[in-house]
Amino acid sequence: MDVTRSHRSTKPYIIAWVFSLIFYFLEYAVRSGPAVMISELAGVFGVSNVEVGTILGTYYYTYSLAGLVAGIALDRTGAKYALPTGVAIVALGCLLFAVPGTVAGNSGRLLQGAGSAVAFTGSVYLASRGFQARSLATAIGATQCLGMLGGALGQSLAGPLIHGGFDVRTYWLVMGLANLATGLALYFVTPNDAPTQAQPVAPSTGLLQPYKIVFSNSQSYLCGLIAGLLFAPTTIFAMNWGVASLQQDQKMSFEAAAWACSMVPLGWVVGCPLLGWAADRLGRRKPVLFAGAAGMILMGLQELYLPNVMPLYVSLFLFGVASGAAMIPYSIIKEANPDHVKGSATGAMNFLTFGVTAVLGPLFARLYGQTLGSATDPVAHFHTGGFFWVGTTSLALLAGLLLRETGTGRKEALAGSH
Repeated sequence: MDVTRSHRSTKPYIIAWVFSLIFYFLEYAVRSGPAVMISELAGVFGVSNVEVGTILGTYYYTYSLAGLVAGIALDRTGAKYALPTGVAIVALGCLLFAVPGTVAGNSGRLLQGAGSAVAFTGSVYLASRGFQARSLATAIGATQCLGMLGGALGQSLAGPLIHGGFDVRTYWLVMGLANLATGLALYFVTPNDAPTQAQPVAPSTGLLQPYKIVFSNSQSYLCGLIAGLLFAPTTIFAMNWGVASLQQDQKMSFEAAAWACSMVPLGWVVGCPLLGWAADRLGRRKPVLFAGAAGMILMGLQELYLPNVMPLYVSLFLFGVASGAAMIPYSIIKEANPDHVKGSATGAMNFLTFGVTAVLGPLFARLYGQTLGSATDPVAHFHTGGFFWVGTTSLALLAGLLLRETGTGRKEALAGSH
């Protein structure tokens, strides 16, 4: 009887979680899709291709800041209101991409970033209430996989569609309506658990007290820095600049460039759960983190100096698998902070991670993007961009040396020594 009651109480959360996966899928498609339609968006907004890159980079400003708000909103109001609100904001951002002018472009991208911030944290919130502890990690892994699948398909399907004559403004109208439909479904199927599930805030501690704890821990900053540096090659290059870079500097066709770049997020679909499983199996986080970062560096150097060793799409897929190590600091930050602030630790992690991305995006655009297509030596220009990402990944590797090991293997070793 108790088992049946428990199943009935968790089933609505599982149903809502499924719809949150659809939102996360769409959110990643919204994030990565513009990379294959930069020229078309430049025509809509009335700006240059480089200025489109700048507009696309604003996504991470609001994404990082809204991540803090999303964590508090979910803790205070539950997912029934916070998650559909986030979807509605993304939908509005998509619709604005169909409106001419830079104001609409910038506003739309800022709204897309702000609304997207609740997608992953909201999915985790629902999964934690719908699945038992032994299945939770699998559910969260499935969430991340589906998001990255959306990133891959957002390029590999949207690219041929747009370049085949489909109007870019119609595309964004469809994306906006798809998000609106998902948001409505989430509102009606998500349980209203605010009175029983949402965490109350004691007057003596204040709303921001959990963040004070997280941000007073130096390990939190290291986790955010490392994840941000490992995320950047995929979020900035592969999802924004990659297609144009391969076309201009490597003289690849649009179809081949879009297919190759879509392999990076597809590699994430494999790498995130694989490297997470390896870290759990080994009982240590840092060796797997180092192995992933080293793999990214090696694949980057291979693409620059030994491009004939394997096809580019294979190299980029393996690069994506290795970059799945960027999710490991998300586990470390939770383990490095007290249990009662783990939810806020996820919000802080998103803020720090994508804060790094927000800084690197304009820097890469200035050093590399503004000369794309006009460089006298395209090969050397491509190497400049490649070295930028090899350098950021190397910096992540060095910063990892300062991290404390938080895996169960370390705790067992310490217990054994006593």
